[in-house]
Amino acid sequence: MYEKIKEMLMSDGAVFVGCSYQEETPFPGLNYCITFGIKLSSAIVDTISEDGPSKTYFHHYRTVNTRLDQMALSAVIELEKAGFNGANIPASQSTEGTRGLFSHKKAAVDAGLGWIGKSALFISRETGPLVRLATVFTDMPLKCEEHIYEDGCKDCDICKKMCPSGAISGKTWEKDINFTDFFDAELCSHYMKEHFKDIGRGAVCGICMRFCKYNKK
Repeated sequence: MYEKIKEMLMSDGAVFVGCSYQEETPFPGLNYCITFGIKLSSAIVDTISEDGPSKTYFHHYRTVNTRLDQMALSAVIELEKAGFNGANIPASQSTEGTRGLFSHKKAAVDAGLGWIGKSALFISRETGPLVRLATVFTDMPLKCEEHIYEDGCKDCDICKKMCPSGAISGKTWEKDINFTDFFDAELCSHYMKEHFKDIGRGAVCGICMRFCKYNKK
């Protein structure tokens, strides 16, 4: 069943699909995760400048999130048809400040799909930082392997230098790190609202992604 869902997601535009087991879950009894991602358009990301994002990028960002939610819903429907329970986390939704109901990035890292960069962005081997993620929880048993965390950023600090808000500490992400010591999400959010509100409601920045060395492999 997992292979069927994976094939469906890949045919709908996912660039990778992986699975993991999560001890903590927003859905009791649904501890298995299916995580997948859609690559953002390189040409559209290139419209982001040192001064900020473009309206084209903002629209693209929201469109990709919508597509992810639709694909996740399709996966949930297939799981329930097979007699299992399934629930998806919205691709982009904040419940408290800038934090979501569950970290797609953590699930992606646990699935061995990549790492979390100093920018707090998820970076995959296939797409670099140009990716948006979605997560589906299920009680369908999955064969999930444990993966050794990799750090592809090492001594690079381009994102820290380019960040106009100063939210990036330059520290390397670790699973037990205090997130607020690693990345100041509130500062990032405040800067975006103050400087990019003309782009659109809930505007996103993307400068760290645009200038990440993995954007141009």
